[in-house]
Amino acid sequence: MIMNKDDIQQIIPHRPPFLLIDEVVEMVDGESITAVKYVREEEYYFQGHFPQEKVMPGVLIVEAIAQAGAVAILSMEKNRGKIAYFGGIKEAKFRQKVVPGDTLLLNLTINRLRERVGTGIGRAFRGDQLVCECEILFAIGSNKE
Repeated sequence: MIMNKDDIQQIIPHRPPFLLIDEVVEMVDGESITAVKYVREEEYYFQGHFPQEKVMPGVLIVEAIAQAGAVAILSMEKNRGKIAYFGGIKEAKFRQKVVPGDTLLLNLTINRLRERVGTGIGRAFRGDQLVCECEILFAIGSNKE
């Protein structure tokens, strides 16, 4: 592990219960990242999604991938202290359900980065099974915008 939750919170503004990554295990600033999300029974969203068959919402899997990407982008010296915003989500596909007890490995590779905008390809895995893939568009702004 190269970052724990405390380290992550020094880079992105997300806080529990909406901080959706637990640790970073590999990263090249501004290029790629691999992070981990431990899916716990007590997660707030399982109270209503769905009580009889708890499934992590797909949009939160995408959000977890995006948070990992934000760590990679905002770790760059020129972006420190800034914030990353969603610009769009393309081609999101959900291949497996994610349930309490699962460990998600979140990968994001930045494939285009301009001054304030970029795109990345994200994937979430449970073991060697692909559970989600998407393209994320993002914008970088100051915390006061």
